Amino acid sequence: MSTNAHATESSQTVALTVDGHDILFPALPYDIRARARSSTGDPQLQQFVNSATLLKHTGRIKVCGEVFGSNYEAMRHLGGDIKQHTLDHLDFYLDQFVERATDAGAQVHFATDGNRANEICLQIARDNNCKLCVKSKSMVTEETHLVPELESLGVETVETDLGEFIIQLDHDAPSHIVQPMIHKDRRAVGRAFERELGTEYCEDATSLARVARKHLREKFRQADLGISGGNFLIAESGSVVICTNEGNGRLCTSAPRVHVAFVGIEKLIPNLEHLSVLLKLLARSSTAQPLTCYTHIITGPRRTDEPDGPEQVHIILVDNGRSEILKPETREMLRCIRCGACLNSCPVYRKIGGHAYGSVYSGPIGALITPMFKGLANYPDLPHASSLCGACYEACPVKIDIPKYLVKLRVELVKRRITKLSDRVFFKIWAATLRYPVTYRLGGFLQKLIFRLKARTQGQLDSGDPYVSRGWISDMPGPVRGWTDERDMPTPTARSFRDWWRNEHENSE
Repeated sequence: MSTNAHATESSQTVALTVDGHDILFPALPYDIRARARSSTGDPQLQQFVNSATLLKHTGRIKVCGEVFGSNYEAMRHLGGDIKQHTLDHLDFYLDQFVERATDAGAQVHFATDGNRANEICLQIARDNNCKLCVKSKSMVTEETHLVPELESLGVETVETDLGEFIIQLDHDAPSHIVQPMIHKDRRAVGRAFERELGTEYCEDATSLARVARKHLREKFRQADLGISGGNFLIAESGSVVICTNEGNGRLCTSAPRVHVAFVGIEKLIPNLEHLSVLLKLLARSSTAQPLTCYTHIITGPRRTDEPDGPEQVHIILVDNGRSEILKPETREMLRCIRCGACLNSCPVYRKIGGHAYGSVYSGPIGALITPMFKGLANYPDLPHASSLCGACYEACPVKIDIPKYLVKLRVELVKRRITKLSDRVFFKIWAATLRYPVTYRLGGFLQKLIFRLKARTQGQLDSGDPYVSRGWISDMPGPVRGWTDERDMPTPTARSFRDWWRNEHENSE
């Protein structure tokens, strides 16, 4: 697959043409509204995403309650404390990790950004004359857009996680941190296999898995380069920990002669004792399992007495904006262990899906870290892509207070005047009406008057009790129109709550 140098640009996306296919990237600053409207109007997407996330969310609650019981909050505190301690002393643990990993025979590289990380990997591929790469699931390589870079070098690159493999065949992008093809069904997989692999169309999950396994097994045999991410880095031993459920991660890191791991610097933890705590939290929070099926700990290349494993292990420690978040006031954000629990619990994510966020990381954690990684001015909508209900905070196994930081980003948007002038004026007027009793009452009266006039034009008239709402308004005027695009507004009552309160007290006296 070769990369064409030109890119096409529109108001919403920038398309990089790769081997005749367009890979779409969001044009900046990113406007979430178009994709959100498209997602909320897609009943199939609503069904797929809602059912899958709800299943994982309820499964997490059930299994954590059964296993941890009343100790669950203590486990979350412990997991958060382990990550926070490591981040507070990241310089020490980075030095320790590099020393121990090097002693074990691995080669450690530092990359300040995504471009540098890709450059290092491409140079490794050139030096070893690599032609075929098998790749395990990695969010960091999604950040750096590694695959097109490798293919432009002439290295065939195959995603081996089943979901990612299907996404690659469809020239699509992942929409969930853990379940990348949550927005697709078996019919989409059958069509992709028929079109790209030349197999007979079918919808049976077992048969489709066999097709993928047969295709990928040959790739594993031939590959000379394996690429993975890393769920954790153990400073004490210089090890990379990879958690998978399909076994492809172990094949990617053991069969090829060269292995390259892309890992964010925030993935460090002190030792194996801490790993045991975080593994319990990761699997249960992510997929409601006791543990992932495969937990692979890589410490250096193959020894002389070992039958398999890579001849070279390269670990690329990626910053790519993480140092900026490492400031004391935002450091807590880097605790994230990429379990996806906040996505599964989020009512906004369930409605708009992952692609609406316009970045690698979606859901509440994506709304938080994407503006930090790529600039708040480039993603001004994401801090508002939350109801601030707190479900993400309750689900997070390492207790990241996501709503608190989303509010802080919203404050920053206003301080830096990134929000629209019309929005700032509107909210200033609204705040002024709430500040004094007389303006509050006047605003309430005018609002009731306008809404009731609108209700009458739609035939929503009161009958009976003046303190009870009758009917719904389906089309509101002005800035409230966005609300009624997706839901109805109750008709205001003829008399206000204050009137009712005053009347009740006068009658009681």
